[in-house]
Amino acid sequence: YQRYRDNPLVLDKWFQVQAWSLRPDAVDAVKELAQHPDFTLANPNRVRSLYGALAGNQAAFHQVDGAGYKLIADLVIALDPKNPQTSAKMIPPLGRWKRFDEGRQAMMKAQLERILAQPGLSRDVTEQASKSLLG
Repeated sequence: YQRYRDNPLVLDKWFQVQAWSLRPDAVDAVKELAQHPDFTLANPNRVRSLYGALAGNQAAFHQVDGAGYKLIADLVIALDPKNPQTSAKMIPPLGRWKRFDEGRQAMMKAQLERILAQPGLSRDVTEQASKSLLG
């Protein structure tokens, strides 16, 4: 990190690799990294590097307690007022709920419903979450 902290592309990869980690606490690690001074929701590439990588980390995103689903939904809700397009692009992994067991399906759909229940939701996020809820 120290050596390449001034190189945005390398820094994006640094965030990404940690979110892809097979460590059992990957969701908690992503939460911590979201508080890192070099992470900002204002940078779409940084958001995709961290949260997109988490959504691509099958073990972490689909952990049995649903923490990965909740974290992505929390991101979508927080990011929507600032950047609806990037926010909407984070939703499709939740829309693949039909591929999973009933427990995970219920948790994924619950997060999509929670997103849709937010007041003042952008058109982009509303459309993507509605489409994803249909599976």
